[in-house]
Amino acid sequence: MSNAAQTLPDDPALLKSLIAALQAENAKISATLRAHDQLIQSLRLRIARLKKQVFGQSSEKIEREIEQLELALEDLMIAAAEGQPDVVNDGQNDDGLETAPADEAAERPSRRRPRVSDSTPRERRELDPGSCCPDCGGDLRLVGEDVSEMLDLIAAQLKVVQIARLKKSCRRCERMVQMPAPSRPIPGSMAGANLLAHILVSKFDDHLPLYRQHEIFTRMGADIPDSTLVDWCGRAMKVLAPLIERIEVDVMASDLLHADDTPIRVLDRAGRDKGVGKGVKKGRIWAYVRDQRPWAGASPPGAVYAFAPDWKEEHVHGHLANTRGILQADGYKGYAKLYEPEPDGKPRLREAACWAHLRRDFHDEWTKTKSTIAREALDRIGALYDIEREITGHPADIRLAARRKHSVPKVEVFFAWSEQQLSRIPGKGDLAKAFRYGLSRRDAFSLFLEDGRVAIDNNPAERALRPIGVGRRNWLFAGADTGAETLARAMTIVETAKMNGLDPQAYLADILARIHDHKINRLDDLLPWNWSPLPSALHEAA
Repeated sequence: MSNAAQTLPDDPALLKSLIAALQAENAKISATLRAHDQLIQSLRLRIARLKKQVFGQSSEKIEREIEQLELALEDLMIAAAEGQPDVVNDGQNDDGLETAPADEAAERPSRRRPRVSDSTPRERRELDPGSCCPDCGGDLRLVGEDVSEMLDLIAAQLKVVQIARLKKSCRRCERMVQMPAPSRPIPGSMAGANLLAHILVSKFDDHLPLYRQHEIFTRMGADIPDSTLVDWCGRAMKVLAPLIERIEVDVMASDLLHADDTPIRVLDRAGRDKGVGKGVKKGRIWAYVRDQRPWAGASPPGAVYAFAPDWKEEHVHGHLANTRGILQADGYKGYAKLYEPEPDGKPRLREAACWAHLRRDFHDEWTKTKSTIAREALDRIGALYDIEREITGHPADIRLAARRKHSVPKVEVFFAWSEQQLSRIPGKGDLAKAFRYGLSRRDAFSLFLEDGRVAIDNNPAERALRPIGVGRRNWLFAGADTGAETLARAMTIVETAKMNGLDPQAYLADILARIHDHKINRLDDLLPWNWSPLPSALHEAA
């Protein structure tokens, strides 16, 4: 500032013109920043509105639009942060100590300070002023310390583990003694358990194709051919197959399941010579979810994914061949036969409908036409969700009692009101279609009022399919039916691990390191909901 002041002119007229120019420039910058902020807020509102209808019609198109808007918003916010002066961003000053926001930064949007797990390794670095006073040379004594934290990253590093098995001979009997070679996750392969787990999670959870992983490993000092990565993935999945099968059997035996499906593009072998556009067909990935956490059930959460080359009902019937109880799903016609009475007069599966799906139909109509009837339908359904928020996590009997007291009257009034509206509005419109959809499945929409375990909607299954949507934007299509089947099996174990609060990479690394030495009759101990990690010391000794 002192150097700048020395270069200012002494002429008052020149100073006035300089100030005027600076004021004009400042006003221009302020106007740009205001426009910038308005655009950011507009993008946020638009993203929020799109996310409410992401599972409705044309959901893939909406998901792509959300992705592009979020990228645009991210770029805008980075640009805005780049132009800001160096002030406190996350509650610490330059020394890393807690501090209150500056007055001039009060209008900026608040930023949540990063949350770091207690299990994250911590390194202490002491800055000691020494033992002598820099002014008088007297002895210094410790009276306290100021401790701050800085979050840093240690880059991933490949490591070659050399296993040296020493040979020793007995001086008395000349017997040769040597420790047996430890089992490897993939027999005959140099891939370690941690590396295999990283590759699997990167591909099937982070949706990072193997050719990109090859480039990353090359930068880290290991040129692992794509063909080798493919082989490792396939053989690792073969090792995990017994666990995946047990997850499938356990989850599908539940008497209360959520189900949903989503399309997936699959490379068609029959048309692979015709080009990508003509050599790709549309298959389906189904997700079957057991999640008893909302009603404090005893069974652990789990998700089973299954691939089918088309949308025929025979695939669903095969998936659910051994399932009895309640199925919460959308209105897919392939489920209809599963709800029909069997020779004993009782259906093998009872249908529980999804109020979120019905709500989306009304929301779409209200968005398009601003219909007051659609708005009222949304408000009535919203009142049911207000009740559900209060009872989430409570036991089934408490949920049922609350629903009988508060929800039953509202549902009865809603359907009576729906019948009245249906007689007054045009019968061919989308609004009438939404009312007919609800009235035709009244029993299914009312099942949650009879059983406290049943959810009001099918959101658990829809959430389970979101990773597929993320993956589609990375790998575009699966490599033939077998590739899609592998994807489904991999997601079964990865997503089930995540539902049980596990780090999938740590879980898979531990499993791959010990499964060959694990007793076959104790394999259930390695399921995500039963698993406990083996100490590294035991790993090294195994």
